[in-house]
Amino acid sequence: MKKRRLGETDLYVSELGLGCMSFPDDPKEVRDIVDAALYAGINFFDTADLYDGGRNEQLLGDALKGRRSEAIIATKVGNEMTPDGKTWSWNPTKSYMKEAVKGSIQRLGIDYIDLYQLHGGTMEDNVEETIEAFDELKREGVIRQYGISSIRPTVIHRFLNESAGVSVMMQYNMLDRRPELYFPMIEQFGRSVIARGTVAKGLLTEQFVQRLSRGQSFLDYDEKQLHDVIHRLHETENDLHAAAIHFNLYDPTVATTLIGSRTKEQLIDSVTAYETEIPRTTIEQLRTIAPKQQYAAHNVAWYDEP
Repeated sequence: MKKRRLGETDLYVSELGLGCMSFPDDPKEVRDIVDAALYAGINFFDTADLYDGGRNEQLLGDALKGRRSEAIIATKVGNEMTPDGKTWSWNPTKSYMKEAVKGSIQRLGIDYIDLYQLHGGTMEDNVEETIEAFDELKREGVIRQYGISSIRPTVIHRFLNESAGVSVMMQYNMLDRRPELYFPMIEQFGRSVIARGTVAKGLLTEQFVQRLSRGQSFLDYDEKQLHDVIHRLHETENDLHAAAIHFNLYDPTVATTLIGSRTKEQLIDSVTAYETEIPRTTIEQLRTIAPKQQYAAHNVAWYDEP
């Protein structure tokens, strides 16, 4: 599996990354998924302290025991769970982050985190304090690099402009091309995109017929629009799963595109899709079909700035 450089760092991540949020709760099943991922050449694993109240981090850490050197582990911070473990509140303060990272490291069973990501963000945050926390953790060797997971361009622009963050995680796929307007901005800063939502909740796989028949929606598409665009994409390239992965990797600003797997078989399906060759000419044709959108709010005219 090919690797791409994350920003301007010494981290080289597999083009296909494993988003761990959809892991089953069975440790053996998770181990099977992680084993298959490593065997396929996947080295980037993304989780968060919020997922299943930290259980997701623990499952990933247990599955990677004895193979730490083979993995680039990313997790996230900023959502503080309430004592009952059922709800959470936004807390990007330095004191919370420096405490939360200890819990993530303990659950993952590691000495340091490769990529620590702010799990959201608003323009009302004290971003200087948040960045100070990241920078301190990096100097202390607790984390190697840091980034942000957000779909708010204003928040992303400010974070990149004021920090040494190296990556931006964003939902991006053939049905959600909103991030493309900001790819040049992210590239201009020397940072990379980590794409999530690669197969648009399964709509960009062989399951699209069943999902459409069940009335599955996506973003603000109405039913007819969604049916029309997916069928037009499918007419151009029969293997939508493979097309979805290679579509996301078309722009070099994207360092890795995440796939989620609840079973080993699902993981293998995604690896097979990645290994299926899709000509660039086909991707370029798909790009003429897939509609472009813009975020409804939080936009920033970055290209007007010197």
